[in-house]
Amino acid sequence: MKKIGLIGGMSWESSQVYYKIINEKVREILGGFHSSKCVMESVDFAEIEKLQHIDDWNALNKIMSESAKNLERANADIIILCTNTMHLCSKEITKNINIPFLHIAEATGKKIKEKNIKKVLLLGTKFTMEKDFFKDIIFNDFDIEVIIPNEDDREIIHKVIYEELVHGKIKPESKKKYQRIINDSIKNGAEGVILGCTEIPLLIKDNDVDITTFDTTRIHAESAVEFSLK
Repeated sequence: MKKIGLIGGMSWESSQVYYKIINEKVREILGGFHSSKCVMESVDFAEIEKLQHIDDWNALNKIMSESAKNLERANADIIILCTNTMHLCSKEITKNINIPFLHIAEATGKKIKEKNIKKVLLLGTKFTMEKDFFKDIIFNDFDIEVIIPNEDDREIIHKVIYEELVHGKIKPESKKKYQRIINDSIKNGAEGVILGCTEIPLLIKDNDVDITTFDTTRIHAESAVEFSLK
């Protein structure tokens, strides 16, 4: 079994979900008393959130790269970043390590392709929805069209993540807003929805919407286990 290195803390609520999924998947495959060999480098999200909103990606690149190097020094065999948004730093991370880095969009794209879906809605932070680091991989590598909500709805999605979900607050009225946005995308031809923030699955489950959901947290975590047990 290879050791999985996790960069976590963004937020810790979703990082604990990663840890749970990874260990459940190992037990499901190997049975008995088996659990994952893993190590986590957890950052202070207050520092990350502040740098995100003043657009200081140089500082964020440095923090993520240092975290990845710490995991490599801890003998991790692969690194996963337990957040979608911070994959904006993925190029800088891979430049500074000598072990594989599993990108969340690549893992997600493979799952969407398996379902033969051609058009998906992407939900996440404004950074994830509006920048190209996630959309480009899904489109260029897997030939899947990616659409995002309108500007007002992007603001709703973003605010719920930062003002509620990262603090562990799950509100029924926010779930209804997300459901309405997802249903609107079906009218625009979306066949699936990428839950492209590691906190969104805390709010939206498969049976909450009439469309195929792609939980990036679960997909990413289970893909890391597949690598670990190869």
